[in-house]
Amino acid sequence: MVLRTIFPTLTLLFAFLCPSAGFSVDDKKIATEIDREVEKIRMEMVKIRRLIHMDPQLPGREQETAKIVASRLSALGLEVKTNIAGSGVTGLLRGAQPGPVIGLRAEMDAMPIQEMADVPFKSVNGGVMHAHGHDLHVAIALGTAYVLNGLRNQMKGAVIFIFQPGTDPADPARESGASRMIKEGVLDSPPVNIILGFHVWPEALGQVYSASGPILAASDSFEIDIKGRPAQASQPQEGVDAIVLAAQVINALQTIVSRSVEPTDPASLTIGRIAGGTKADLVSDRVWMDGILRTMNDATRRKVQRLMEAAVKGTTQAFGGDYSLTFRQSVPAVSNHPELFASLLPALNAASGDRTVQTLGPQMMSDDFSFYGRKIPGLFFFLGTKNSRTAPAPLDSPYFNPDERSIPIGIKILSHVILDCLEQQSRLTDSAGIKLDK
Repeated sequence: MVLRTIFPTLTLLFAFLCPSAGFSVDDKKIATEIDREVEKIRMEMVKIRRLIHMDPQLPGREQETAKIVASRLSALGLEVKTNIAGSGVTGLLRGAQPGPVIGLRAEMDAMPIQEMADVPFKSVNGGVMHAHGHDLHVAIALGTAYVLNGLRNQMKGAVIFIFQPGTDPADPARESGASRMIKEGVLDSPPVNIILGFHVWPEALGQVYSASGPILAASDSFEIDIKGRPAQASQPQEGVDAIVLAAQVINALQTIVSRSVEPTDPASLTIGRIAGGTKADLVSDRVWMDGILRTMNDATRRKVQRLMEAAVKGTTQAFGGDYSLTFRQSVPAVSNHPELFASLLPALNAASGDRTVQTLGPQMMSDDFSFYGRKIPGLFFFLGTKNSRTAPAPLDSPYFNPDERSIPIGIKILSHVILDCLEQQSRLTDSAGIKLDK
């Protein structure tokens, strides 16, 4: 029997066995070995990051980055699979002893933004750059594979490194990279028990930010098509003005969050684009708009979607118009498994040195890591990458320039946490008398 099928029972068992701290592997010997392995590959991972940064690929087109990842994982002797969900790659590292399987997710896609940062490894692909730091994600995850490969004789279990594609921006109806990877079995062979994920964050270098429970919002993109009836501006009574209807719809939608959602329950509804009309002297018969809904829990998500439908229908049909409302891409909220977060917090703190983990309040950005967390227990954290040598730029900025010193820091933190997690889960199964498949 594999651990994943009995995890809820084991988490309750863990709460009694060790209510306040994990089984730490952060003794001096392990810490020294991790430091030594990180130092060996530190500069190599920086070079890989710069290579990926110079040649960024948009979501769904990450084949060149995937080739780099696959070749590096193969050179380590890992069990490598490619072309998952398009360009996805996995590398399985088996420890010397049987035990659970831990997953580590990293994204490979870049963004359609023209880079403006003054760096020698600037993007050579016009209008495309790694403005979200996924180049660092790849380098940190690869570096972690290098370090743990050097420590595989001390590993109880296995680690699967998951490098996923993004969502093709040319196809709004296409599923996210994580969802497609899951459907193609990335969590099944071998069965993955726990998944880890992280994201760079333009705050204090090396600082880890996380929290138990929901930390990132669900994201639902939507499209509204408002249908009126054309007429000459000299005879507006003969038509149904879709532009006027659109204005009423927008006002109605904006009151949903402010008047129908509890103030302590974060939610955001944004109309990002609107288009309609053909001539100045014609009553428009069609207006199109789209936007994003962000919520932190499923109940609020369903409630707001239901109220949106009612608001658009009531407003348009009351004045003789019609509509269509379509939710296109949906990503659930990212929520850290409470018991897993509590058990790994000591390792996160120990690996962070003199910077203890800072509690992160709910953030309205989204991440498709949530799809993994809907299948198995997950832990997600942010890693500070603020570059103290230049003025800080936010994520998605054309000037985004994270400090590369965060790469070895991230590798070290993940190496400690993964080893600690494997040790904890192995001891749990041993104490319960459960035999794990290797």
